[in-house]
Amino acid sequence: MSKTQAEKAAAFEALHTAPGVFVIPNPWDPGSARLLAGLGFKALTTTSAGYARSIGFPDYNAGRAHVMDHIRAMAPMIDIPLAADLEDGFGLKPEDCAETIRQGAEAGLVGGSIEDFTGDRSNPIHSIEAAADRIRAASEAAKKLPFKFMLCARAENFLHNRADLGDTIKRLQAYQEAGADVLFAPGLNTSEDVRTVIAEIDRPFNIVRGPRKEQLTVAQVGALGVKRISTGGMMHAVAASAMIAAGKEMLEQGTFEFTKSMPFAAEIDALLGKGAGG
Repeated sequence: MSKTQAEKAAAFEALHTAPGVFVIPNPWDPGSARLLAGLGFKALTTTSAGYARSIGFPDYNAGRAHVMDHIRAMAPMIDIPLAADLEDGFGLKPEDCAETIRQGAEAGLVGGSIEDFTGDRSNPIHSIEAAADRIRAASEAAKKLPFKFMLCARAENFLHNRADLGDTIKRLQAYQEAGADVLFAPGLNTSEDVRTVIAEIDRPFNIVRGPRKEQLTVAQVGALGVKRISTGGMMHAVAASAMIAAGKEMLEQGTFEFTKSMPFAAEIDALLGKGAGG
């Protein structure tokens, strides 16, 4: 029997309160979601970059309507919690962020992130006050839902050449006070950066893979105090890289050596079936 949205929400919240770290990879379509669920991951989250590129657009160019259709297609295909990268809330105003949370929940999400990126590369980061207002509106919308929606607030400084750890911490503190359940500062460079941030916040912390300048294991990242590890667009990039390499081999060498490392179709089909749950 498939889990209800409320049951998925409860399971997702429990992952954030259980001991240790968990990995929450980012599929880009229903098939990749089922494969990852079939492998045994306990929750998934969408990738804005992976999805946009899968439909032929650069990151941030899919738009809210396409993203919501994408979520509606993915959520019922798996029997585990699905969260989403909801970019900048698809609008500048707090009410835009609130509407995005409402639409995301209606589409099947039990969690999602809102970032403080403005969409303007010349002035990329909202003021702390404006960004906190956006998170507050998103949190208020989430609290009106009939299940627990895990709202993640993102401080984007380090992705936009603003490597200011102090300001990033102030932002995360403001966002947790505004109602965020999870905090995220993508692009932190070192383990020391991560430890410093986590010591100053009081919410579960998300990271993409690990500190940008270090290659750590899941256990090592967890030892820093991180609660969950996402992969951003990396899963889509891995798949695209394999396809690009295979294409180049056929065009340039006229060979099919790439087929030697392919999984058997039966293995893929078995994982798709297992990932459906129910």
